[in-house]
Amino acid sequence: MTGTGAKSEHVTTDTLKTDPSKTDQIKTGPFTRLLIAERGAAAVRIIKSARAMGLTCVAVYSRADQDSPHVSLAQEAVLLPEEALQSIDALIEAARSSGAQAVHPGMGALAESAALAQACLAADLIFVGPAPEVLALVGDKAQVRRALGAANVLCVPGEDAEDQTAEALAAAAERIGYPVMIKPAFGVAGQGMRLAEGAYAFDTALAAVQEAALTAFGAGEVVLERALDEPRALEVQVLADAEGGLLHLGTRDCSIQRHHQVVLAEAPAPGLTAPQREALVTMAFAAARAVGLVGVGTVEVLIEPDAEPYCAEVTPRLSAGFQATEAVTGLDLVQEQLRIAQGLPLGRTQDEILSDGHAMTVRLMAEDPAAGYQPQAGRLVLWQAADDAVVEAGVETGQAIAPRPEPLLATLTAQGRSREESRQRLRRAVQKTLALGVANTRDLLMQILDQDAFRLGRINTGFLGEHLPCPGAAPLSPQEIAVAAALFYWRQSEAATKAAPALPAELLSWSNQGALRRQLRLRATQGGLDRALIGRDGALTLRLEDHSGNLWVFIGDTLAVLSRDARGQVRLDGALVALDAAVFAGAQLYLATEARSYALMLEPPRRPLRAPRAQGDLLAPLNGRVRGVFRRTGDLVQEGEVLMTIEAMKLSHQLRATCTGRIVALPVVAGDQVSRGDLLVRIEATEGALEGALEGAADWL
Repeated sequence: MTGTGAKSEHVTTDTLKTDPSKTDQIKTGPFTRLLIAERGAAAVRIIKSARAMGLTCVAVYSRADQDSPHVSLAQEAVLLPEEALQSIDALIEAARSSGAQAVHPGMGALAESAALAQACLAADLIFVGPAPEVLALVGDKAQVRRALGAANVLCVPGEDAEDQTAEALAAAAERIGYPVMIKPAFGVAGQGMRLAEGAYAFDTALAAVQEAALTAFGAGEVVLERALDEPRALEVQVLADAEGGLLHLGTRDCSIQRHHQVVLAEAPAPGLTAPQREALVTMAFAAARAVGLVGVGTVEVLIEPDAEPYCAEVTPRLSAGFQATEAVTGLDLVQEQLRIAQGLPLGRTQDEILSDGHAMTVRLMAEDPAAGYQPQAGRLVLWQAADDAVVEAGVETGQAIAPRPEPLLATLTAQGRSREESRQRLRRAVQKTLALGVANTRDLLMQILDQDAFRLGRINTGFLGEHLPCPGAAPLSPQEIAVAAALFYWRQSEAATKAAPALPAELLSWSNQGALRRQLRLRATQGGLDRALIGRDGALTLRLEDHSGNLWVFIGDTLAVLSRDARGQVRLDGALVALDAAVFAGAQLYLATEARSYALMLEPPRRPLRAPRAQGDLLAPLNGRVRGVFRRTGDLVQEGEVLMTIEAMKLSHQLRATCTGRIVALPVVAGDQVSRGDLLVRIEATEGALEGALEGAADWL
């Protein structure tokens, strides 16, 4: 089947059985009250599906996400401290106190937690997922490789060395052959992996993986695999009930990834022949049987051109992009999970499952692609969901977004009769979906869908690195800046008019020396500015002239003329500006156009330096929690001295003094949550640092 046809995918395979010996510790049975251990968009989706089945849903939340839609959507909600939301004991107690009979672990790390499944079993609660021993098996990449090998499932060539010394692992890498992928032996699939191109890079990559794995997963063991040459990442969705029934829902392509995590998924996987699909399904059934899967799971496969497919992972949960499979099969996979957990059989045969058309799903993340996909925090000043796609969102306008390792805002799914039709529908839906106030991946998703290589189906795991290596790097155009400057100016003018209502209309925008002139200083807070236009502090100074309705904006050598028509629509050099949104939030202006979203901040005009005084502002380099503060206001500090630490993604980052001097402002304390760019420490430099200030004084005058 090619990527543009409208044929339905249907692989005929006899229904297989899982091994009952691996499922005897699973607890199933009827339940009416369900605790959802997930938050955000995933929790919203689970709650909607569960409520449609008549179940009473209990949500969990902290004060940081008390305004999240999942809290109001559930019939009940339990408030927990932020750190307790990953605590198994706290979640079990929340289930008990709320009267829940079952726990849905969500779609992240908790769904793969053998400890949570075991705790549910001990507390006589139904865990929506496989038995503890199954989760323990698939969570250990070394053990699962052995189990799959025993079942004659072809895995990626590699070694699960019992000897974890650096020397033994380096020798194993030589046997495998470089390049080598170093993977944490435990934890969520895809997280913490690093590539070693050759022996020269192995020791550094190994140490980084071991440290990250120990911090995130509590175990530093690794598995080594040969790094394939930019393969496709395919998945087969499988369903398995407690009686041994096993079905598949076809294939999915999840090749477009960042940091080994899915950005876009589509079903069915394009460009596969019928024999290839048959081989993938056969492999998926064998892998599911080998681990004793019960529930809704995914078998992940890597395949290079003209090569046999390799089984990479068996994921015992709903994985990213499952909505594309739902769209083409018409099944609700969350409800399938819940029915299996209730002890019900699958209730259909393989021949009854058909695939209709083509569907694509994208994940909109609160991440900044231009900053290495760093998770973002802030407040959404506008959330607007497309009305012509299936949007599963966990946010709303005005909601505070806290930084998280998996900062999912929403998923968008579009279906069409062909791959191209689904692509076009999804592209329109992404454009119409706005999340202003927090940097996110909306623009990146539009760029992916616009790429000729994607449209032609030429995709693999190296797609982003090849086609969009520096997303968001293009600076704002003079025209984009001019539109923002005009909106700032008109807003100020309207505020001034309200403050002086007695001024005759004919005197507005009038000056006895010609056009009314003004300067504005703008700083980009989302998007970049051309370095040739900005000062040393990163701000851009613009000159504006108001010619009685026509606003002239001078940006470098560019003159832009802006005006507003009778309906308030903005025109640039006579042409209508297509603005999807323009929202003010204090001194910031957030804009969205057909091409991208961006934000600019209006800064106060600069005043001349009366007395040169060097200052060192220490700003938060990322989103995180202040872990320790080692100095106080008034303390003298040396340049390079560690002043505080910030914890982000379970890693600790040291922040050092930017100059020698005295601390004059310290607005944070240990335990505070901070966002990238927040002021942490202000240092007034001592005499030895004044030379730098004097050198820069000309820029201020």
